[in-house]
Amino acid sequence: MKELSSHIRLDQVSRRYYCPESEMELAQLTRCEKVTATVTATRDEGAALAAAEVAAVIERNVHEKGRCVIGFGAGKCALDVYDHLVKLYFADKLSMADVVAFNLSELGLGAVDSGSEQSTMTRLRQWLFNKVDIDPANIHTYSPEATKENVHRLCQAYEAEIEESGGLDLVVCELTKNGSLAFNEPGSGINTVCRLMLLGSDSRSRVAEAFQCDHAPLTAVTLGIGSLLKAEQVLCVAWGEDSAQAVRNTIEGQMSDQVPASFLQMHHNARIVADLKAASRLTRISYPWRVTSCEWNAYLIRRAIVWLCKQTGKPILKLTNKDYNDYGLGELLALYGSAYNVNIIIFNDLQHTITGWPGGKPDADDTYRPERATPYPKRVLAFSPHPDDVVVSMGGTLRRLVQQHHDVHVAFQTSGDLAVSDEDLLRSAMLNERMSAHFQAGNPGLKQVSADLREALERKKTGDPDTEAVRFIKGQIFTCEGIMACGYLGVAASHVHELDMPFYSADPFGHGRITDDDVRRVAALIDELKPHQIFVADDLADPFGVHQPATAAVLAALEQLADRPYMQQCRVWLYRGQWGQWDVDSVEMAVPMSPEEFRVKRDAILRHQSQIHDAPFRDEADDHLSWQRSIERNRAMADHYSRLGLASYEAIEAFVQYHA
Repeated sequence: MKELSSHIRLDQVSRRYYCPESEMELAQLTRCEKVTATVTATRDEGAALAAAEVAAVIERNVHEKGRCVIGFGAGKCALDVYDHLVKLYFADKLSMADVVAFNLSELGLGAVDSGSEQSTMTRLRQWLFNKVDIDPANIHTYSPEATKENVHRLCQAYEAEIEESGGLDLVVCELTKNGSLAFNEPGSGINTVCRLMLLGSDSRSRVAEAFQCDHAPLTAVTLGIGSLLKAEQVLCVAWGEDSAQAVRNTIEGQMSDQVPASFLQMHHNARIVADLKAASRLTRISYPWRVTSCEWNAYLIRRAIVWLCKQTGKPILKLTNKDYNDYGLGELLALYGSAYNVNIIIFNDLQHTITGWPGGKPDADDTYRPERATPYPKRVLAFSPHPDDVVVSMGGTLRRLVQQHHDVHVAFQTSGDLAVSDEDLLRSAMLNERMSAHFQAGNPGLKQVSADLREALERKKTGDPDTEAVRFIKGQIFTCEGIMACGYLGVAASHVHELDMPFYSADPFGHGRITDDDVRRVAALIDELKPHQIFVADDLADPFGVHQPATAAVLAALEQLADRPYMQQCRVWLYRGQWGQWDVDSVEMAVPMSPEEFRVKRDAILRHQSQIHDAPFRDEADDHLSWQRSIERNRAMADHYSRLGLASYEAIEAFVQYHA
């Protein structure tokens, strides 16, 4: 699967910042870092590197003392490492016959039955232990007999078991976005030991997403931070932008129990492996001028000036030579002669990103505009992983394109049924039953369908997938809402295309891998419409896990169609909003909205009734729903432009152009 955000980031970040050529250069670049960190270009490279490190530790310890004792975490990032360990095993480059394994944490009070689907041990068995040559007798986990009364004693016994095995040689775990290790929630101190932990809402959301359940356990048993720090070596992995702040806080921040992973700064042999997205907020990646001489390019200069404005509290055109020198940007003065010269260049650069004509302004000089004046009107195709994404993230732009007479099409890549609650389904069933009764138009077949739906929901247990019928009806609820929302913005229902991509619909939990069939459906639509503009979602931090494969399928289709004549005239724009936003220094097209236009966008979002309340995933910071955060991000983007000294708008939707 192609990693879109990494592809974009690689175009902007010099390789020497994350992969220096010498130890001396590495020391200079990492002087702000208090934990050893290895940054890789992609998630897959990071997982492969971490797996190689685990294999080396196993080989060394088995050679020296006959066995290797490892604590295994079951976070989704760690699972990627285990996938590569299995590959090493089948390539005869790894044996786990002499590995003694300890489960770092388990869900529920004490341990859930190891056969339960909602169990970290089940995940470890499925992803690793059942696929390699580890001795089942060497696999240790928490006692299933734990109760409120005996959990403390059993936790002590588990710690004693580890000590009897000689202590942990290695811990492999995920660094989560709230800065926790295993299930050590914020507030966990440096001396904490194995114990019962009350899970915060962020961890419960993570568990609910991992196990596709509506209600995650309130508690977990976990080795404490003190227990983990006793290990000879700790290896943490982190992927994705949603982990970026936690990675920075852990590696460069002050030690704090609010970021339990920051206590790794006290460990003599801790290492974090992060992909470029997760490492994006480290000083050497985001602000390299603070630690080294820079390879200045247009992107880095813009980023530096935006950063300088924030440090000084000044708009661009008020920055002085002294400001540049005081904040370590004297190199730019040497390159351009004065602050004034740099200021003008960057001000104009950002000013040119702003356009009220996202499809290009006809009969206008487009030299400094984000989009071309011709052809006009354009055929526009906007891909939406869920039926609401395109409206929530770029609804203002969508409406503007329609108003400016472009031929606008929207493609729903999935039905999004898994994001619709059982309550919404029951409400629809109830309405259907009442209509049938009132108008005496009851259809025996429909009545039976309604009864079957109710029965299926009553039988459903935590972690169970929905039946095919339930998924279909939920999908229709969300899809119809999406069509109504698009229609409110002016997109005709006949221009809304439902792709029903198999990676999602064919998997009970919507987590399938993309196949040729997925790519074929996307490519067929593109080939049919021959668009001049394509909009693609880049919200890869989406907790449902749908955006990444949905976007990967579009990219694969674009590669297949690259030689088509019409593709030479097609521009691809990337949008965000549901789960993140572009940094100002990355933006290449900014579409502003007036207060009235912004109100229309909000009203269109509210057409998605199943998503505007009690959605499965909320923002941890302030309990806002994702669409509310998107609205706030649009306002924040406009405010940022204003503080840089540019025009002041009510809200802005931002885009980055994708170059294959």
